[in-house]
This record gives sequence, structure tokens and C-alpha cells, in this order.
Amino acid sequence: MRKSFLTLLMTLLAVVAYALPIEGIGAAYEVHNGNDTLLFFKGSIDVQSKIGAVMWYSIETGEALDAQPTAQQYNLNPGGYYVVQGGVEYAPFYVFQYTAPGALTLSLTPECGETPMTVQGDLSPYTYKRRNGTTAAYARACAVYYNELAWNGEVWEDSARVYEPQTGLQSYIALPALYGATPVRLCVESELRTQLGFADSLCYETELKQEEVKAVSQQLVAFATPHDAKNELNGLKVTKYTKEQEVVADGYSGPLDIEFRSNPTPAVQFYQWTIYKASDVLFKRKDRDIHFQFSEPGSYRVECTVNNADCTTDPEEIKVVIAESYLRVPNVFTPDGNGQNDEFRVAFRSIKTFHCEIYNRWGHKVFQFDDPTKGWDGTINGKPAAEGAYYYVIRALGTDAGLSTDGVQIGVYNLSGDINLLRRK
Repeated sequence: MRKSFLTLLMTLLAVVAYALPIEGIGAAYEVHNGNDTLLFFKGSIDVQSKIGAVMWYSIETGEALDAQPTAQQYNLNPGGYYVVQGGVEYAPFYVFQYTAPGALTLSLTPECGETPMTVQGDLSPYTYKRRNGTTAAYARACAVYYNELAWNGEVWEDSARVYEPQTGLQSYIALPALYGATPVRLCVESELRTQLGFADSLCYETELKQEEVKAVSQQLVAFATPHDAKNELNGLKVTKYTKEQEVVADGYSGPLDIEFRSNPTPAVQFYQWTIYKASDVLFKRKDRDIHFQFSEPGSYRVECTVNNADCTTDPEEIKVVIAESYLRVPNVFTPDGNGQNDEFRVAFRSIKTFHCEIYNRWGHKVFQFDDPTKGWDGTINGKPAAEGAYYYVIRALGTDAGLSTDGVQIGVYNLSGDINLLRRK
């Protein structure tokens, strides 16, 4: 019990020792540099105790400022101080009379991966001697304002950015890679100046011109011709096909026509497109945008790299998977206008050529069509056909026609059979 009481007492004393017992009089602003408390003043450095009369000590000399405890001190010199009351020494504090830095000049040296900014002029930090005898520095706070080209999902557009270096004002400030022209503004100690009552901002400006930009980027986007027929299996239903596009387990129905757009930033000069099927190169182009038709089943990878004389990007890629062909023929349909199974239609996937003929029981051809997304509505010359059995003959080729699996030719469909036309009463 006694040990717990002593521990609590020591904790309370430590809290008292590190609580700041003084405050500035007039225009003053408190900041923290790690565990150190710094007070900045616009005019004379005037402080007062928040806990009554205390003994004031200078860290630099180690001597008391007065022979007797007092509650206030006026016109202190910049430096470090601490106070003592009742034998308890409180946390030290460090006071400064604010002075603006001298004129600064900015210069940009654009690179591929970043945009270094060199700052020349008075960059000296605030320095002070700690209670333990070490010397500490507090860099002036600053913020860099600029525009950055950002992709909004459709186009590149200017987006306002603010960068606040954690290390404060330094001779070298690394901005991210900038892809377009932008004004650049460095503002120093804006918060401090505002709190001290300065009406004006302390800012310096330069400009990145488009002809100086080196960094390049792109946003690879593709636009496909959708396959939206209800009887086409694994049909791609969307138009915009992105690198995040979900790929169905067996791939998409082919042939699939896709236009690929690189969407480059302004400094791009050259393009390199490569399309792979597995590890084989199928296609190479140096155009800004390309078009390609994916037919044969398999996994494809479309890569695009953009560059100029100085910089190049890592390849952007989009994957495309084309499914094996498939063709299934129903054996009944009911053209009664209820919206369900009203047409004779095949279910298909990855079919590139198709022809179907339908015959009645006497061998007369009553209908034919060449588009697998279409079908027969059960009419002959615009009039309802009689119920009963009909005969179909289908000749079709899949996008995998001519290929073989285990020596067996695939993708060729020569089908025939009965189809029953029923009308519900």
C-alpha cells in the first residue's frame, strides 16, 4: 500500500514538473518541438506565472533573475528559462522574438520520379540551449502549394495540393513527380504569423513550365463492343473495360473487339503496345491508341509503356480472357407471347460463324438465320406456324475452330435434330 502511494505521489510530482506554469503577455504563440515548449512573441518578451510567485532562472547562466519570488517578468532576452516554487522545478520553456527570414528564391529541377525544389536564402532555424546542456533547433514551418495532374476516372485534371514538410524549411524540398505545368508557392510560418497578428503572408513563388516537365504517366482504359444478347453465355455486358474489370471464371465470349486508350500525360512522346497470349507476343504497335479483336480462347495480357527522351513508365496492363466455344440447341419452344421461351434460340459462346435452317415435316425450309443472337419466332410468312415437330440444321464455327484438344478437333458444329413448337392454350 505504501509503495503504491509513493508511486502515485511521484507521478503527480512529475506531472507538476512538466506542466508549463507560465504564459505570454500580449501577442504570443506557443509551439512544441518534441517535448520542448517554445513561445514566440511579436514584440517584447513578457511572461507571467500562472501559479503565483516563483523563482525565475536562466538556463544559459544558471542564475536566478531576481533575489525574491515574483509573478511576472518583462523584457526577457530570447533563450531558455525555468521556474521553481516550493522546491519543485517546473518544465523549462524557451522564448523567441519573432523575426521574418530574409528573401528566399525558389528553383525547380524536374525529374522522372519527383520534382526537387531548391530554396536559397535565410534558412536558419531557431536554436536554443536545453536544460541538459544540449543545443536544439526548430526549423521554420512551411507549406508548398501547387497543382497536380490527377486522373478523375475520365480525364487528367488539375487538382490543388498542399505539401507540408515535416522537417520544416530546408534548402531541398522534394515534391512528387509533376506531369503538367503549375505555379508553385512556398509560404513560411503562416500559422505563426497569423497567431501573432501579422496581416500579410510570407510567400515566395516560382513556376514549372510545360516544356520543363519530364515526368510521364498514363491511365490505360479500354472500350469494348458489348455482347448483351440474353442467349450469349459469358457475354461482356459493359462498354468500359478497365484493368480492374472482373473476369468471369471461364472468360468472356468471343470474338471480343476492344479499343485500348493510353490516356497519356502531356509530356509523353512515345508509346509501346504489346499483346501477349500466355508468353507469346501476338502484337506490337507504337500508336497512341490501338484496336484489337480477341478471338481464340485463352488468356491475354495487353501492356502499354509510355515515355519521352528522359522518362519512362512501368507497363500498365489489362488482362482479357476468352472462353472456349459452346453451342447448345433447345428441343422445344412456346411462341405464345408470354415473354418466356417465345423464340427458338440457341445458347452459345464464342461463335464466329453461324447458319441455321428450319424445315417442316415435309422437308420444306420455313426459316433460316445467320445471327446466333437471333432466333425463329414460330411464324411462316408472318403467320403463326402450326404446332408440331420441325427439323433444324446448324453449321457453325467457334473462335477455337481448327484447334484440337487431345487430338480431337474442337470448335466445329454440324448439328441437326427435332424442335417442337407448342402453343399453350
